[in-house]
Amino acid sequence: MSTAIKDVNLEETLDHFQADSYSPYLFFSSDEWARFRADTPLTLTLDEVHRLRSIDDPIDLNEVRRIYLSLSRLLSSHVESSQHVFEQRNRFLSTNVTKTPFIIGIAGSVAVGKSTTARVLKELLRRWPSSPKVDLVTTDGFLYPNATLIRENLLNRKGFPESYDIGAILRFLSEIKAGQPNVKAPRYSHLTYDVLPDEYTVIDRPDILIFEGINVLQSRNLPRDGKIVPMVSDFFDFSIYIDAEESLIHNWYVKRFMKLRQTAFRDPKSYFHRYASISEEEALTIAEGLWANINLINLRENILPSRPRADLILRKGENHLIEQVALRKL
Repeated sequence: MSTAIKDVNLEETLDHFQADSYSPYLFFSSDEWARFRADTPLTLTLDEVHRLRSIDDPIDLNEVRRIYLSLSRLLSSHVESSQHVFEQRNRFLSTNVTKTPFIIGIAGSVAVGKSTTARVLKELLRRWPSSPKVDLVTTDGFLYPNATLIRENLLNRKGFPESYDIGAILRFLSEIKAGQPNVKAPRYSHLTYDVLPDEYTVIDRPDILIFEGINVLQSRNLPRDGKIVPMVSDFFDFSIYIDAEESLIHNWYVKRFMKLRQTAFRDPKSYFHRYASISEEEALTIAEGLWANINLINLRENILPSRPRADLILRKGENHLIEQVALRKL
């Protein structure tokens, strides 16, 4: 069969899966999704939500009620089910090993609100009646240091798959899943725009780990010889993709950049301090260039293609609030 025929057949198959009846997802409006919270209590205050949200993210208590209480309840059921299956396997194998952490992956573009989602979820999950230990780690610390990126001519590819130490990520997650104590995650400074040398966050056998980053759902080429080549997402028990129209993410990215000129960039220690003193027109040109030449390319080539691999997709609208939830069918 020719390549052209194969491509046509593949496109027809992909179109087939776009139909709701064949989609691997169930779709809910935000109002429909909100009803699934049932009697899940709201354990966050308005001040706490304001502290947890990122710059220009309008999330409030109403958004927590609409979206995150239902999500917390769903995740609770997945964690409980995972524990139940684990106990059944222990009985089947006549073993008495300890359950390893439940890992939640959160992916999505820059400026789409991943960090806010991760922080809010962490606080909600750790306030369950069972008081689980919940930790949060981002992939920023697993970027190669700027010196390495400069040497390899990759600084303008920062955030692309090749700019991360994937081996270090896989070792970290494998140690977490193996139940190892005191696993170190490298730390990153958004002020200096670089990995902090010899600084780590120590993760000591949490019940739940949230692992957040733009590239955590990306796949990789498989070897021909059948050797084990794990993907980052192989370690996830549940995965979430934060989604929005490309044009909206573009606007949020530029708006955030311009806002940072008036805040974080004013710090003389900031890597981007030079952008605080230039004209607004010059800054806007730079922001648009960074979006078009780096972040948009990464979104189209690497991040967005990983969306169908998520268990849950949170789709945002123009106001930066979630309008639709897609949950993978079982």
